[in-house]
Amino acid sequence: MGRLVPAVTRALDILELFLDGDGTLSAPDIVRKLRLPRTTVHELVTTLAARSYIVQVPGQPGRYRLGVRPYQLGSRYAEQLDLAAEGQQVARSVAETCDETVHVAILEGTDVIYIAKVDSTHAVRMVSAAGRRLPAHCTSVGKMLLASLPEPELASRIPDDAELVAMTPNSITEPAALREALAGIRHRGIAVESRESNPDVSCVAAPVRDRTGQVVAALSISVPMIRWSDERHAELEQLAAKGAAELSERLGHRSVG
Repeated sequence: MGRLVPAVTRALDILELFLDGDGTLSAPDIVRKLRLPRTTVHELVTTLAARSYIVQVPGQPGRYRLGVRPYQLGSRYAEQLDLAAEGQQVARSVAETCDETVHVAILEGTDVIYIAKVDSTHAVRMVSAAGRRLPAHCTSVGKMLLASLPEPELASRIPDDAELVAMTPNSITEPAALREALAGIRHRGIAVESRESNPDVSCVAAPVRDRTGQVVAALSISVPMIRWSDERHAELEQLAAKGAAELSERLGHRSVG
């Protein structure tokens, strides 16, 4: 790996400061936050402004905000994103950590479609494939995605008189019971499926958000019941949430707090 260039590092440090607070800064703010010499900050700010990376705030002399150039770069990055490809990479990393099967899925109508999958190396593992479609209400990823829908949209997809197919005896088949389960998922931010799509498998799932904050996918970890326990469950919830957060970050989402 080559040597880092100090001037470029400092310029990037300045740009990243604009991610916090109200998005505006003065040169003295930058000096104080980065503990850099005033002359250095003045030169860097002048250069960044000349290249449209930052601009002066109208009506507030000496204060700056991000300019059009970071937006253009971010837009180009977003254009190049591939949810399936990014999901496959993150799923692989999560699977390497827990050695269980990891999926990334999207919602289509009342079904989920798996767009990425990485298998466990265990002899006993889940039989599934990317591209497979399952009823959303029977899966952890599906329930996570349904829970993320605005109420009117959820009602239009699954009305009160909807007939919900059962994949196992544990599947939810009543819309009222599903709505109750989804309310709990919204509260916790994690979805759990206990032998609802496969009588021998339980899953946990967490939401994946894009740069606007909208939930666009879910990441799940599936475990055969022979390896499931309360302790394992808690561990996998944390890992699923961490993996989903990483994928969200790759899609441009920035968590607050």
